[in-house]
Amino acid sequence: MVKRTFLLLTILCLAAGICWADASEDYNYISAAALKARIDTKTPVTIVDICPVAQYAAGHIQGSLETNAYPVKTQAEKEKLAKLLPGIKASSDDIVIICPRGAGGAKRAYDFYKAQGIEKHRLLILEKGMNGWPYDAEKK
Repeated sequence: MVKRTFLLLTILCLAAGICWADASEDYNYISAAALKARIDTKTPVTIVDICPVAQYAAGHIQGSLETNAYPVKTQAEKEKLAKLLPGIKASSDDIVIICPRGAGGAKRAYDFYKAQGIEKHRLLILEKGMNGWPYDAEKK
């Protein structure tokens, strides 16, 4: 009985781990180095910065579009993202979403754009967000 219970618990834990891993793969990410390479080679990309006003002013990635939509929880914050939709839909460029840490806010922005019909393969989240950007940043 003990062995059977242990085996069942082990299987459940493995299944939970697999399900959790699959859920984390629902988002596409880009490293700081890969984004920097795209910027340096002038590869077309739309950079959507959702950081709060003060963080954006303190330092943002060159060419990023300021939305101040963080944390993308309210309708007003989603409307800030929606303002960029005409340009995003008219383009085929990848969209890189920048938030403070590359976590919840970026995922909500990603989900918002995906729900608006933007193809998943075009959506990317900057790993570690603006807090993890090791390169020069513009100040406002």
